[in-house]
Amino acid sequence: MPYHVSKQRFARLVEEALTDLPEPFASHLEEMTLEIRSRPALKQLRDQGLEDDQLLLGLYVGVPMTERHVEAGPSIPDKIFIFQEDIELCCENERELVRQTRITVLHEIGHHFGMDEDDLEELGYR
Repeated sequence: MPYHVSKQRFARLVEEALTDLPEPFASHLEEMTLEIRSRPALKQLRDQGLEDDQLLLGLYVGVPMTERHVEAGPSIPDKIFIFQEDIELCCENERELVRQTRITVLHEIGHHFGMDEDDLEELGYR
């Protein structure tokens, strides 16, 4: 049974995950935006190779820091999407929701720093 919370409560959980981020990582997020959405758009699902009914908990859109170089021109700011309803569908209680929200936020931030799925799994963020 999914565990649902208000949009305000969920936003606080995301904020708590961000405040736990240690330096020097936190200072590198100032130019990145994080957006909470109810569900991913169909295009976002398809771009990730997912079917319309599959879950997507979060999504990083941008150029990882490990792939940037001085000669590159300006680019659009990096963005992280966190999808509340999909995370809620994975959780049966408050404790699970807090844990999964934190893992999802850290997972997507990990992509910003150039970590791949194996790196993130090793850290427990998958």
